[in-house]
Formats: sequence, structure tokens, C-alpha cells
Amino acid sequence: MTNVAVADDGREQLAAFLRDRRGRLDPTACGFARGRRRTPGLRREEVAQLAGVSVTWYTWLEQGREEMGVPSADVLEGIAAALRMDRAERDHLFLLAHGRPPPRSPAGSGAAAIPPSVRQLVDGIAGCPVLVRTSDTWDVIAWNHAAQSVFGDYAALPPDDRNLLRRVFSGPTAR
Repeated sequence: MTNVAVADDGREQLAAFLRDRRGRLDPTACGFARGRRRTPGLRREEVAQLAGVSVTWYTWLEQGREEMGVPSADVLEGIAAALRMDRAERDHLFLLAHGRPPPRSPAGSGAAAIPPSVRQLVDGIAGCPVLVRTSDTWDVIAWNHAAQSVFGDYAALPPDDRNLLRRVFSGPTAR
């Protein structure tokens, strides 16, 4: 078997897996109107919207097109979240796309969720405080030394107490 045949088979398996997962989701549970649908589940454009990728890109990935190449880990994470995959399904998605399971983050630590390039950028900015927060809960997951000087030592706080809004509006200095 040639490398091309193996690559084609992997793309087809990934495409079939994505189509299957998309077909299993209830549109109303994902915030979309049920409406008239030719097939069960989400539409490709709905998955693309939830995953933060273009409709064309997601369509081509789901069609197993050769020109798609290998999706990045961030894109796969977005697709896994959009398709509401559990841990086993997410692992399978990464195995199909990358040939290896996704990186694991240590329990209770958000630091591993930060790409190394972002960590390097945060650490490289010396004269200005930098906080990296989650977009949905405002939990601080990374900071630089300047931020530590201004906002306090986040490392000394338990992860559950690292919420930026809670610290700003209900912390001791806000009272």
C-alpha cells in the first residue's frame, strides 16, 4: 500500500467520522431552529459557525479533499467542541487527523490549554502587564511578571479564585 492510499483512507475515515457526528446532533440543542432539513443533524454551515472556521473549509474537510492538508490542533479542538464530542470521540478525531491522541492537560490546570506560542508571547512582553483569560468565564489562565506586580500573584491563588471579574468587583481592593 502506498503513502497516498494511506493518506486517502485517513481523510475518508475523518470525513465519515465528521459526517456521522454532525448527523447525530439535535439542531435545537445547539441553538439552531429545527426547520426543514434534508438530513438529520446540523448543517455544515452550522458546524463551521460553531467551530469558528469557514463553511468552505469545513465542507472540504468533511468531503476528504486532498488539498485540505492536516487541520491544526486548535481547529480540531473547535470542531470537537462544535460537535459536542466526549473525550473518547475527541481522541478518535485527533487520531484520524494527526495519527496521535491530543495533548493532555494536567488536572486543574489551564496552563496546558495555552499554545506554546501564546505562552512565549506573554512571557516576552516585559514592560506591560498581560493577562490571558478564558472568553466565557473570565478565568485568568496565564500572566506575565508585570501583571503579577500589578494584579498580585495569581500562582498563589487556587485555580477557582483566579476569576478576573470576581477579583476586580468583589476583591478586597474593590470594597
